[in-house]
Amino acid sequence: MPIEVRRAYLNAIRERYKNSRKKEKKLILNEFCATCRYTRKHAIRILNGRVEPRKQKRPGPKPKYTEIKGILYELWLALGQLCSKKMKEAFPLWLPYFKNATAEQKELLVKISPATMDRYLESFRVEAKARGISLTEGSLKHQIPIKLLDSEITQPGYIESDTVAHCGNNISGEFAYSITMTDLYSSWTENRASWTKQAESVLAGIKSIETDLPFALIGFACDNGTEFLNDKLNEYLTQRIPAVEFVRRRPYRKNDSAHVEQKNFTHVRNIFKYARYDDPILVTMMNEIYRVYWNPLWNYFTPVMKLKSKQRIGSKIVKKWDKPKTPCQRLLESEHVPERTKKQLKKILKTKNPFFLKKELDKKLKLFFQKVEEIERSRIINSAPPLGNI
Repeated sequence: MPIEVRRAYLNAIRERYKNSRKKEKKLILNEFCATCRYTRKHAIRILNGRVEPRKQKRPGPKPKYTEIKGILYELWLALGQLCSKKMKEAFPLWLPYFKNATAEQKELLVKISPATMDRYLESFRVEAKARGISLTEGSLKHQIPIKLLDSEITQPGYIESDTVAHCGNNISGEFAYSITMTDLYSSWTENRASWTKQAESVLAGIKSIETDLPFALIGFACDNGTEFLNDKLNEYLTQRIPAVEFVRRRPYRKNDSAHVEQKNFTHVRNIFKYARYDDPILVTMMNEIYRVYWNPLWNYFTPVMKLKSKQRIGSKIVKKWDKPKTPCQRLLESEHVPERTKKQLKKILKTKNPFFLKKELDKKLKLFFQKVEEIERSRIINSAPPLGNI
């Protein structure tokens, strides 16, 4: 029972209790204990006025982060709804460019703990329920070995790749795909849009991604889809000097490619949702969004956590994670990345502003979805029968 209701009930029953006889007091006391769930001795003290119910004022120190709740929510949206531990590490990168907070509020944002952030953001978190359609089919399986590279990773260059179909609820006809490639060591992730998942289109997307990677390819892992398991990609990766180790994951085991599978949601579905994009014009717009705004925002300003260890203790699995860092920070700390590359990354980082990237990203996404609606309206108008035939 809420404390306000208990207080009103006590005021109504206390006077009646004082003016009652012994037998009546016993009945009132039984009713009071059953209603408010007090012990009899404590209830007697309250009814006799020797103890007052808890006051409305919240016990403990006064909350000091209430004034930044709205700012915290604004930053949470700007950061792509990250978890609180990653946000804590992202604040030093983002706050110098944030203009909607005073110096005192920025100090509070730096001091706030991840647990407090979770409490303030709890009411805002909404879990996405929609899911896409899987279009994975196998081919060339006898030539590509099954192997898990995860335990061998000590340097950048080992890539996991996957595709996402932008087909809506209809897999017929031609439509756009998104190619996602993520580095297992640093979590550096690049995306490209492709018109259909034919071998030529996917290979062109992979070549475009490779030009933007700040490291050389060493290993390439994929699922069993025909967009990857084909002669064109096999020749491109293996017939070079040095050759790239080309492996595939086990069929129907999505956890084998967990690093890229999770980014199919965070890097693709989060911005382009689950609609159908069946016009080649949209692919060009998607590639601009990916390459100019979305990927730099994640690779330079969005911290990610990596699993350090996993141990089963009884019926529980205890996982330990490292400190959240951006993919760029992980590359800068790696001894396998040349100093020339590190200088280039630092130079690019100084020219980027996360809030500008986010603002321009929102503008481009708005134009993109307006174009989607325009194409859909045009299709409906063209498919309508002439007025003379109605």
